[in-house]
Amino acid sequence: MKRAIILFPNFDNINIIKSIREKYDPLANCIEPHITIVFPFDSDISTDDLKLHFNKVLKGVKKFNVKLKDFTGDFRDGYLFLNVKKGNDNIIELHDKLYSGILEHFLFTKVTYCPHLTVGRLHKESEFDKVLDELRSLDESFEIIIDKIYIESIDIMEHSTIEFSFELE
Repeated sequence: MKRAIILFPNFDNINIIKSIREKYDPLANCIEPHITIVFPFDSDISTDDLKLHFNKVLKGVKKFNVKLKDFTGDFRDGYLFLNVKKGNDNIIELHDKLYSGILEHFLFTKVTYCPHLTVGRLHKESEFDKVLDELRSLDESFEIIIDKIYIESIDIMEHSTIEFSFELE
């Protein structure tokens, strides 16, 4: 089963992000705006074992504030990002804790983890540059308290279904 562990920040102004994703993100209809903590992995680990892992490694982890602002991109892969400006260290802590124990061997060590919310993916450099300039002109920030982490199952069409959620203290 293919799964991922994510945050669903439901900002008051989430519709701005949703409209950007509808235009530029091929996965916009598959999953709501999210921040990935544990990237998609194939596993037969039981839901109960995952819940035990969450309870063990996230014990004592508190709710925290996040603020996202400013758009950047990585043309090599064509991704457009909304960057985490506050709460970055908290998200990295979740990432590091979850990629231990039963999930340790799924950690991809060739790329440094940098929390973000993907808002699009474009393949033509001219289009990429134009859209990135357009997004950079938006002076909007997105803030919320993160109080839950979600594990999702991903089907062969890339549609997401929430398997369970874990509440932070």
